Amino acid sequence: MHQLFSLKHRLTVSLATFVLGTTLHAQQASVTNPPPAPPPAQNAAATPVLDLNVSSSADDQPAQPAVIDAPQPQSQTQSQTPANEPAPAQTHRILGILPNFRAVSADVKLPPQTVKQKFVTASEDSFDYSAIFVPLAIAGYDMESNPDPEFGTGGVAYGRYLWHAVVDQTSENFFVEAIVPSITHEDNRYYTLGHGGFFKRTGYALTRVVVTRSDSGTEVFNASEVFGAGASAGLSSLYYPTRERSFGNTADQWGLNVGIDALSFVVKEFWPDVNHALFHGAAPSQAVAH
Repeated sequence: MHQLFSLKHRLTVSLATFVLGTTLHAQQASVTNPPPAPPPAQNAAATPVLDLNVSSSADDQPAQPAVIDAPQPQSQTQSQTPANEPAPAQTHRILGILPNFRAVSADVKLPPQTVKQKFVTASEDSFDYSAIFVPLAIAGYDMESNPDPEFGTGGVAYGRYLWHAVVDQTSENFFVEAIVPSITHEDNRYYTLGHGGFFKRTGYALTRVVVTRSDSGTEVFNASEVFGAGASAGLSSLYYPTRERSFGNTADQWGLNVGIDALSFVVKEFWPDVNHALFHGAAPSQAVAH
């Protein structure tokens, strides 16, 4: 009877410790001497067994909270560690020839920019060595289309088209990325979508010229792009030939400014994917510009 009583006690303790998630040592203690299948006659001994179960569980109670609580902080720490790790930075240039200083990858949340940071970004986009390649291309196109015959022909004409394109780009960068967003409290960074099909992401990138984020993180009308590009186009009339100073030409320059920015957003949207696939850069979901 004493042996049967001891086996029933071990079975009850093992069941209780399993439900409460105790350690493997307690489970092995119950498996070492497995009890035989209890006959139906043992049901009559249920009352004293319950009493012993209470006393044994009371004896084991001080050890159980430590066993249950111990794994929890570890799992929480493991789940929080990846979120606290800094994400790899995007390249500051695309293929070394296009500035990429204000690109931010998908699902990345950054603190609001200060006014100083907005002017720093505009300076990087204007005076980094990679900023010269777009004006070089525009000057070459203008040489072929000859929109300003007053500039002449040959190398002299190309030089004139080039410095006009450089000034156009610089003034547009500062109006769009620094001056106007500082007034309207808008975020001048481009946040990539990072998921979805080609057309969805392309459409998202193109609409960023009219939709942006405020400093508080909400989506707002992109006054910085629209009005900043317009202000830059209006300013350009001061240094172009007098004959070219018309509303139509200013509107054309305005549209060119917005169009170049829209195209650059499309390039920025897919650059993390291209960089990861061809040059083994950071995964698109992990890259973020600093």
